[in-house]
Amino acid sequence: MKKVAILQSNYIPWKGYFDMIRMVDEFILYDDMQYTRRDWRNRNKIKTPDGLHWLTIPVDSKGNFYQKINETKVSGHEWVDKHWHAITLNYAHAPYFKEYGPQIHEIYEKCREEEYLSRINYLFLTEICRMLGIHTRISWSSDYQLVDGKTERLVGLVKDSGGTEYLSGPAAQDYIVEQCFTDAGIKLTWMDYSDYPEYPQLFGEFEHNVSILDLLFNTGDQALQYMKPL
Repeated sequence: MKKVAILQSNYIPWKGYFDMIRMVDEFILYDDMQYTRRDWRNRNKIKTPDGLHWLTIPVDSKGNFYQKINETKVSGHEWVDKHWHAITLNYAHAPYFKEYGPQIHEIYEKCREEEYLSRINYLFLTEICRMLGIHTRISWSSDYQLVDGKTERLVGLVKDSGGTEYLSGPAAQDYIVEQCFTDAGIKLTWMDYSDYPEYPQLFGEFEHNVSILDLLFNTGDQALQYMKPL
């Protein structure tokens, strides 16, 4: 039995994204899909004393309306210092910043060598998984042969990767044809993002929908206790 999930890469995503990674045997980054603006591919939120703050990676998308995520280039690297400054400004006094801050800073420094958004997202995903103790294989949809059709393509990726079960995000219920999975002998299950416990968090009212960095800096090696039980 092998469980697979398929999702576009996101920038420093929230805890639910990493929960999905840890619940499967292989997590396929679906980055040969069209890049969408004002989405989670190149931005995420952190907490500040003044409320939620967006950290956004500028990308070269002008005139490239149909470019794929893995074809999207970042627009310079000035954002690296800006993002790191915002993180240190707001998390320097978090309980585990001294332990994990230098490791996150090292990832940001590595980003200066990357020109593609997908590669930057991959760096953060793999390194943060390591810090959290998540050992799931992370691969690319471009590693496999792709077919036409939204559901058919997902089924093909699961089959080609040797999967027998597909874990899908709940939003995909709007378009997934479940019968395609049944016909292929693949079990279809849905991710549940409800009922996450709160954890000690800075700056007022609790917010679930923030970057994983918030959980990491506030709970450290206890982070998995505030995620879904396996």
